Amino acid sequence: MIEGVPLTVGEWLLASLVLVGGAVVQGSVGFGVALLGAPLLFLVDPALVPAPMLIAGLTLPALILVRDRAGLEKAPVAWAVPGFMVGSVLAGGVVASLPEGGLAPVFGSLVLLAVALSALGWAPAEPRGGHLAAAGTLAGFMATATSIGGPPLALVFQHAAGRRLRATLSAIFVPGGLFALASLAAVGRFGGAELVLGLALLPAIVAGFWLSGFTARALDRAWLRPAVLGVSAVAGAGAVVRALL
Repeated sequence: MIEGVPLTVGEWLLASLVLVGGAVVQGSVGFGVALLGAPLLFLVDPALVPAPMLIAGLTLPALILVRDRAGLEKAPVAWAVPGFMVGSVLAGGVVASLPEGGLAPVFGSLVLLAVALSALGWAPAEPRGGHLAAAGTLAGFMATATSIGGPPLALVFQHAAGRRLRATLSAIFVPGGLFALASLAAVGRFGGAELVLGLALLPAIVAGFWLSGFTARALDRAWLRPAVLGVSAVAGAGAVVRALL
């Protein structure tokens, strides 16, 4: 056990390695840290999601927002964030009604939904308020229940340019993630232990973000995106199977 962290050294190293990889992927293709990290961290230790993963995942959008703030578009944020908050409240009620072990099948099913949404090719040419509010609501629900809130919003924005996409999504994820943590705290699923776990994962996020500055051009996005979706799908299915055994 690491002092102050309810993980063994091996578990912490494995979780950190997963998040370094996820942060490199997101810094290279625009998504991936939660979609790849959350299902794998759940298999390492279910205590790592959703709250600790949310804490770790908030750091990367904050760094991206600072770097790409010139591409920020405020109007979509104004539509999506209220929807995100509504979804977070709804998910908090669902999480509160489930026993500790009852989250696994819900988690696994939502991971598979996230993979399916990420694999879809449809998106509006220019997202309108209704699209953004609906995507924000689904993202808030999924983020609070699983820490994976990106796919619904990434789907709506998939035709956006890189800097605009990264900055605008990050501006939604940072306040949305904080509200998701508040919703989990209100139902007793986010406290001191989860905070310590989340903080213990932050060095991996920072390291992955730094590395992505060197790897973005080297990684082949044609195979990387389906590889992330495949790994996430297998991990999500594994969570469902483990819950049923």
